[in-house]
Amino acid sequence: MKKISILALIASLFMSAYAIADEVNVFNARHYKADSELYSKFTNMTGIKVNLINGKSGALEKRIIEEGADSSADLYITADAGRCGAMDAKGHLQSGLTSAAIKAAVPKSFRTSKWVGVAKRARIIYYSPERVSGAELSGMSYEGLADPKWKGRLVIRKSSNIYNKSLVASIIANNGKKAAATWAEGVVANMARAPKGNDRAQIMAVAAGEADIAVANTYYLALMLSGKKGPEQQAAAKKVKAFFPNQNDRGTHMNVSCAALVKGAPNKKNAVKLVEFLLTPESQEHFTNNTFEFPMIDGVSPSPLVVNNLGLDFKQDMKTKLASYGKNQAAAVEVMTAAGWK
Repeated sequence: MKKISILALIASLFMSAYAIADEVNVFNARHYKADSELYSKFTNMTGIKVNLINGKSGALEKRIIEEGADSSADLYITADAGRCGAMDAKGHLQSGLTSAAIKAAVPKSFRTSKWVGVAKRARIIYYSPERVSGAELSGMSYEGLADPKWKGRLVIRKSSNIYNKSLVASIIANNGKKAAATWAEGVVANMARAPKGNDRAQIMAVAAGEADIAVANTYYLALMLSGKKGPEQQAAAKKVKAFFPNQNDRGTHMNVSCAALVKGAPNKKNAVKLVEFLLTPESQEHFTNNTFEFPMIDGVSPSPLVVNNLGLDFKQDMKTKLASYGKNQAAAVEVMTAAGWK
């Protein structure tokens, strides 16, 4: 009887070790319910359980930092490359996202050895076709947002918004900090109102006639057009048009939802497997059809809502490495603060 108990204990310990080995802990800052469905598919396919710890980016980052070597986090998934870059700069990520499958799927400018883009979006200009002419937009760039002709006509989110931090970081990477500072002053001078609200609020401001142009991410227009945010936002989205800046030079500013490998990840191999899964055609189609992002990999089409209302024929900025967003984040905040960008 005693021997059986010992054998049972050994078996129990073995099964516990096996269970721990077959899981992956994801600190998830993406606020999409559809992502949970995707992780369930991964579990059904591989037997690896995905433990989701959902929260806001700042809170999750704080927890990872405070827990340090004791953190259970394997992957940190968030909706901005600048955040992944900042965590890397603080020393909380590790190398390992270097498998052949990941390298083949993701362009070099959209990945590092520590974090990888899993879906793309562009931060573009939306305009009122009733009040903005084609001539005004001809050859338009992000740099052109500081042109005095847009005085009192522009809306954009607060300087504290991470998407704006990454946009300004890319301006610094391409034009230098001094030029970016002058540009930020021009942008502030052109604002139709003090920054407020999310990206959808900027689009709605143009639709309501409060401004003529707005800066917002691509997937927000499709989200509004889908009707998921109600008839008022759907109607507003139909009143604006999309414009992709910098088509005559480096291309439109791109950003990603990124998966970062946390330093000391207890389930590193499983984390890599999950990232590889997120880059499969099945997962990429899930992203495009549920969150209206652009696919990271070739061979997958965006949602029809994106194709029909934003188009596919635009030049993406493949020159600016997204790793520069994290490196230039502090400088971007400094530039915007000095310009009075609230």
